[in-house]
Amino acid sequence: MRTLDIRRLQRDGLLTPGRASGWQWARNGEDVASIQIGCETDCVMLSYQSRNNGGEWQAMAYAVHLDWTPYNLGGRRAWFRCPARGCGRRVAILYGGTIPACRHCYRLAYASQREAEDDRAWRQAEKIRRRLGWPAGIANPAGGKPKGMHRQTFRRLTAAHDAHAEASLAGLTKWLESMKRRQRGVCDEADEWR
Repeated sequence: MRTLDIRRLQRDGLLTPGRASGWQWARNGEDVASIQIGCETDCVMLSYQSRNNGGEWQAMAYAVHLDWTPYNLGGRRAWFRCPARGCGRRVAILYGGTIPACRHCYRLAYASQREAEDDRAWRQAEKIRRRLGWPAGIANPAGGKPKGMHRQTFRRLTAAHDAHAEASLAGLTKWLESMKRRQRGVCDEADEWR
């Protein structure tokens, strides 16, 4: 789903009252969707076109109320109030559809919530490898301690990396064994038909 992040809008200065601007989403360098954003004091007006199941395009316009919270050291942070009926949550990101709404209204999960344990372990191991400046890939040999890093921190990260890599490889082994069993089952069935 397409996302509209208020933090990005605020950082780009698009939340100035009276300002109108456009926003585009691209895929492979080609624009695939756009939206017009008109800003008022405590709301933004989202104007776009939508269609259901390949039907006719319909012009849509939604007023999304804004909420502001102060930063500790001055300034204010903007939030969307989810415009879906009965929601009104304070959120940073709205997801596109016919109606812009928060991830709770669309019942969306974070990508990491859908990950298998071994995939998560692989991602964590790669994250540690990047932090240590090692080459990517858990099958590659470990590198040395980065200059300036405490030995205790290095040991802790190395131990965490090894544990994540081991869990990831165990998941891969389990998957390969299941594929081998499945392949054997297909071959056994083919032999029965001969």
